[in-house]
Amino acid sequence: MHLEKFVPDNRSGSAILRNMILAAISLFVNGFGVYLTIQANIGAGPWDVLNLGLSKTCGILYGTASIIISYSILGVDILLREPIGIAMFIDALVVGKSVDFFNKIHAVPACDDLFTGILVMLAGLFIMAYTQYGYMIASLGCGPRDTLLVALAKRAKKLPIGLVSIALLSLATFIGWLLGGPVGIGTLICAFGTGPIMQMAFSSVRFDATHVHHQHLADSFRIIMKHKVA
Repeated sequence: MHLEKFVPDNRSGSAILRNMILAAISLFVNGFGVYLTIQANIGAGPWDVLNLGLSKTCGILYGTASIIISYSILGVDILLREPIGIAMFIDALVVGKSVDFFNKIHAVPACDDLFTGILVMLAGLFIMAYTQYGYMIASLGCGPRDTLLVALAKRAKKLPIGLVSIALLSLATFIGWLLGGPVGIGTLICAFGTGPIMQMAFSSVRFDATHVHHQHLADSFRIIMKHKVA
């Protein structure tokens, strides 16, 4: 049986709370996947090049840099009037601090050769893909970056979303590189491998992300407040 069969819908305050916990746990483990892609030491993923570049330039933790960038993107999503869900705020907070946690306990040493680095990178991408599944079935909103991609694709009607994605990732990588973020073969693996690996993971659990109807933030609060009053 698949996990979504055990996930309650978001029609009650208790169901929303359980799904918030599911999203938070999934995103915490997702942070371990992100941590592995960094520890692969062969160049970080496009958004992590930006996070690490900001972290290096400002002398702040990776998680703090990630939160700053995530909430900035979330602000853009709101300005573009895209649907916002509770899990988007959880995403912006949990993943970065999860990476900080694994950095603090030195969970995995940085790789010192290309072959090991590629294996660790791929392991991180698979962890990220399966935890993305756990996060998405909570149906409380997509990540800020995914929402931004959709928003830009809507407005660039003549351009395919794949091209918009490449442009967005290229911009994040370029700015991150200017700030001193690590760019390498791992950056290319993340940029071009994340999508296929995620599709493979979703197919293995028979999950179709297009069938998920994410609950808007206003609806979640309305249900929670109604539950409290009742």
